[in-house]
Amino acid sequence: MQNLRVYRYIDQIARMGSIRQAAEQLAITPSALNRRVIALEHELGVEIFVRLGRGVRLSAAGELLIDAMRKHLAETEAVKSRIADLSGLRRGHVSIACSQAVLPHFLPDQIRSYQADFSQVTFNILNKDGDEAAEALLNYSADVAIVFDPLRRSEFHTAFALPQEIHAIMAARHPLAKKEKVSLGDCLQYPLALPTIQYGVRRTMEQLASRLSTRISPTLEADSYVLLQHYVARSQAVGFELQIGTPLIESNGLVSRPLTNPTTSQGSLFIVHLKGRALSVAAARFVQHTMDALMKISE
Repeated sequence: MQNLRVYRYIDQIARMGSIRQAAEQLAITPSALNRRVIALEHELGVEIFVRLGRGVRLSAAGELLIDAMRKHLAETEAVKSRIADLSGLRRGHVSIACSQAVLPHFLPDQIRSYQADFSQVTFNILNKDGDEAAEALLNYSADVAIVFDPLRRSEFHTAFALPQEIHAIMAARHPLAKKEKVSLGDCLQYPLALPTIQYGVRRTMEQLASRLSTRISPTLEADSYVLLQHYVARSQAVGFELQIGTPLIESNGLVSRPLTNPTTSQGSLFIVHLKGRALSVAAARFVQHTMDALMKISE
């Protein structure tokens, strides 16, 4: 257990890039934390961190070491979860990297219904998509990812995929709200409010525009869906959202309309985890819970 504590210390420093900031998170003094690092460096005979003017970064040896440490910590958490499950405690922790589309409605509902049966399981939600979600899986800060873009690297296993239409969203009074479906051409007649390029919805829209030999030039670009939706609700702008993210938009004064030509204006929602990683009982059970919910949606 002493080794695990040191592993957590090193992991926190690597994530924060600062011994002082890591010490604040770990409730330990910076000098005591630094002594732990120096002791481990002496034991290994190499520097784990390169000391910089205002922080630290992993050395080449540290990069190798942190992967082993994070894998060990994840495996230990999986074993602890199994032991707790055998004891009937049903405790655990689940960390999820996910697209913004699932944040307002779908994911909170799944966590709430899951905790109705397993109330002692805690969650950490990371708003990440694409490469950021992949990195969260690789550095063990996320157990699973629920993302719109497929993570195609060989290190990942796709547990589930659900096709998702892209919907245009607009104010209820917007002229396009009178239509049952809208085309991208319809939407391009109005200002566009779009997420930044790291989000799967934006990349899908860019691909669709490219196929139609046109360009997308947003009036507003932001990495906050809350900001985008509030702007759309109060203007003539049009935004875009995954089908799974549309149930709550009416409460914000918005309506959604599916885009026409579904073969080029849809993708899939993926549940992904690191290949070969033993998920904790809590994480594996939540993955199955979420897959069951998505299958009901697809029926």
